[in-house]
Amino acid sequence: MNESPAELMQSERTCAYRILRYTPNLVRDEWVNIGVLVYDPQSGERRLRLIEEQEEYARLRRLHPGADESLLRALRDTLEDRFDSAAGSNGHGTNGGGSSGGALQELLRKWDDTLSNALQLAPQKGVVTSDLDAELERLYTDHVALPRVPGRVGAPGSRAQMRSYCSQVFHHAHLWNKIQKSVRAAEFTFPGDPMRIDYSYRRNGTRGFLHTLSISRAPGDSKVLAYTAERIAAKAGVKTEFAAITDLVLTDQNDRNRFVDRTLRDAGIEPVPLDHFAVWVGKLKPMIQ
Repeated sequence: MNESPAELMQSERTCAYRILRYTPNLVRDEWVNIGVLVYDPQSGERRLRLIEEQEEYARLRRLHPGADESLLRALRDTLEDRFDSAAGSNGHGTNGGGSSGGALQELLRKWDDTLSNALQLAPQKGVVTSDLDAELERLYTDHVALPRVPGRVGAPGSRAQMRSYCSQVFHHAHLWNKIQKSVRAAEFTFPGDPMRIDYSYRRNGTRGFLHTLSISRAPGDSKVLAYTAERIAAKAGVKTEFAAITDLVLTDQNDRNRFVDRTLRDAGIEPVPLDHFAVWVGKLKPMIQ
């Protein structure tokens, strides 16, 4: 059921956001926006997103050929660990919603003084929102995401665009608060693994994992997901199930589609075309805990 305008106004809150910049040459004062942090200064609830797509890193390399990509790929885990450490030291929970606003603000003040010269937080700005996740997507699109080329309207989307649609489906199904987002693969593989599984859920003693794949842009990512799924199944300690949300329907019309379909299914991963995702979620909804 949708909120009335009055209910929406009551749920809105004043939040803040910081843009994370990569500035490899301070003398030239040239930077590239690489991430967004949006948070509630009162409760400390937060959302963080950094670049992760190959196209985003390709753009960064074009602008700064000497960019330290390994540092940037590890940056999100590093920052999240600092958030969790600050939350734990103040006796609050984690997962983006438990650290106190004061602890978060203090941590950001320290970061302003201690982050690497190449990494900087832009000045804080305010925003009024009723949904931190939706606001994060909007800010990321406005400040960080690759500009959309008019000539490519209608072309298969990136993983970021696919996740945006999936998030809308979860919200409409009233499941957003019942699923885990951005699960670290390193929990099941090896320390330092930068991969994150997009979504996870639990149903009847089974833990499920969902991940978006842009087959039109990076069919080889299916091998990475297949390997990761096998590691998760071996180490999760509970029954697991996996699904890959694909931007294309995997037919037998070409070798690429057959390769991806076989790779996923051999690893026990169900391919779910993006066009069918809403129906798929509708069937799953009654079972999610």
